[in-house]
Amino acid sequence: MSESQLPPKWRWLSIIGTSIACLAILSAAAAAIVVINRTEPTAKQINATRKSAALVETMTVERGTFSPTLRVLGTVQPAQEIVLSPRVSGQVVEVSPQFIPGGRVSKGDLLLRIDPADFENALSIQESELEQVEASLKIEEGRQSLAAKELKLLEGTIDDTNRELVLRAPQIASIRAEVNAAKAAVERAKLDLARSSIFAPFDAQVISRSVNVGSQVSPSDELAQLVGIDEYWISAALPVRSLRWVQFPTSDQPGSSVTLRNPDAWPVGTEKQARIARMIGTVDERTRLAQVLVTVADPLGEATDTPPLILQSLIEVQIEGRAIENAVRLQRRYVREGDTVWVMKEGQLQICETDVLFRDAEYAYIGEGLQSGDEVVITTLATVAEGVGLRKINEVPDADSSHDEENEAISGEISEDAAK
Repeated sequence: MSESQLPPKWRWLSIIGTSIACLAILSAAAAAIVVINRTEPTAKQINATRKSAALVETMTVERGTFSPTLRVLGTVQPAQEIVLSPRVSGQVVEVSPQFIPGGRVSKGDLLLRIDPADFENALSIQESELEQVEASLKIEEGRQSLAAKELKLLEGTIDDTNRELVLRAPQIASIRAEVNAAKAAVERAKLDLARSSIFAPFDAQVISRSVNVGSQVSPSDELAQLVGIDEYWISAALPVRSLRWVQFPTSDQPGSSVTLRNPDAWPVGTEKQARIARMIGTVDERTRLAQVLVTVADPLGEATDTPPLILQSLIEVQIEGRAIENAVRLQRRYVREGDTVWVMKEGQLQICETDVLFRDAEYAYIGEGLQSGDEVVITTLATVAEGVGLRKINEVPDADSSHDEENEAISGEISEDAAK
């Protein structure tokens, strides 16, 4: 029987039953939603902040007294140099075996000899002439003695003028002058004979030689070039602003000590010691650099067993400057733009302005801006700002920082569960 065929009373009862069933279903669904909402987990926000600090390396600085080092290039020059020339003319008949380019000779060593025969003959002639005028002087002195005896017989009858003539005074004076001239001629002949042998004027090294046995030489000729080996000079160029740090010698204080190096020619670690001698009072027109002179004793290394210096070569000159007192010495790369230095204080970056007194090739010498015990940051930072957090590389993070990082991780896990 269909619903339309039911009596009206049963029809209303069917409609009411259906409505009640629908309301029950809706109520059950609403109750289920409420229960689910009340029992599901909730995401809680934890107010945790992570402490972010840059990892850096630092070095502790101390104030003290330091000597800057000036590194420049210098040119090796001889302290003594001569071009040897003969004093007389003649033919070379002997040359010393040491008198060769590169040879070393001592003061007084015979270098070469010019044929002495002509000078020996000239000396003999002059000595003979001297003997002749000395004999004439003796004869004239004898005549003067005889004239003096005759003058006694004529005493009182001859005036002073005639007296000198009677005593042959003019003749004596003339002959004595001839004797002196003959003696001078003999000495000159002896000198010429001595000058036919040429000796080394000082301890020297032979740089060049232009004569051989058989060469005909004269006083205008160049025989050889010699340089002294007791001392060399090095001419070094310095900026004018650096001169105030160089100690020049005084009556009671030597010049700055100098260390010489030649990495290209000397074994590794080989050095020579020298001293600042003086400043050359001029500035190079091209470079505008001042010239200082360095003296090197034993330049050929005969006493110190070090490599010899080579004339006209370039060599590295390291000058120890005047001491800078109460300063901080810091490697140049740690002085930042604007002469600032990064300092770590209480875990934060502090940018300190400094007063740089001097810079050499490796260090900067700071007068003001840093104190003993300051920790200078030597790590390059990507972000540079006053107050940025810093932490040393070997430093263990503190407990609070670790706890915050752990809470942040837990908060992230809870948020992910809630999203699921």
